[in-house]
Amino acid sequence: MEPLRVLELYSGVGGMHHALRESCIPAQVVAAIDVNTVANEVYKYNFPHTQLLAKTIEVLMEFPKIESVHPQKYAMDVENKIEEKNIEPNISFDSSIQCSGKDAILFKLETAEEIHRKNQQDSDLSVKMLKDFLEDDTDMNQYLLPPKSLLRYALLLDIVQPTCRRSVCFTKGYGSYIEGTGSVLQTAEDVQVENIYKSLTNLSQEEQITKLLMLKLRYFTPKEIANLLGFPPEFGMWDTCRIQLSCIKTLKNL
Repeated sequence: MEPLRVLELYSGVGGMHHALRESCIPAQVVAAIDVNTVANEVYKYNFPHTQLLAKTIEVLMEFPKIESVHPQKYAMDVENKIEEKNIEPNISFDSSIQCSGKDAILFKLETAEEIHRKNQQDSDLSVKMLKDFLEDDTDMNQYLLPPKSLLRYALLLDIVQPTCRRSVCFTKGYGSYIEGTGSVLQTAEDVQVENIYKSLTNLSQEEQITKLLMLKLRYFTPKEIANLLGFPPEFGMWDTCRIQLSCIKTLKNL
């Protein structure tokens, strides 16, 4: 059987390429395609002999352009999506807002059912703890969540500890957006998250920030995320990702 000839679409940093290599299936990645410049730098570093095209697949395949069919509707849809992304969450620490039954909000914006599901995941001994994937030789201060983000998105954060065995999926918006882009790590393990959140009611903003800072929440580093995704230790060029995350945090604080 001749080796498969593989076209890698939305190649990212090369996760599928690496998985294909590890599978030992006879195959050759003849080309990879992605528009993300940071991801492409990482891909080229790890797979220098693979042709990498910084194009969209629509250009390569002559798919009809959506905007050319209904230009006004397309422009309105794009504008609406931009406006949706710019909406600030309206967060209140009013503990009087409660539901009943399994949908009751205990603390943060989590129900009893959601907390039970997370506890079950953390009890699965077949899964490694997060601490097995963490770096210990990196300055983590640069990854701490700034006070402004803590106050604005406190109820939306998915917080995990090093002893947890779960996290939410990490997306390319991690470090830029908060909700649904990935978990944040609580490094102050002797502080109870529930106690901190329940104490926020009726406090001033300055006092709320002081309380939240006690958790020492930080982002996972690019290398740690790579570890969680199963990339090998020799998979390199993570400094490029570190620089991007640092730039994002700087811009958010301007």
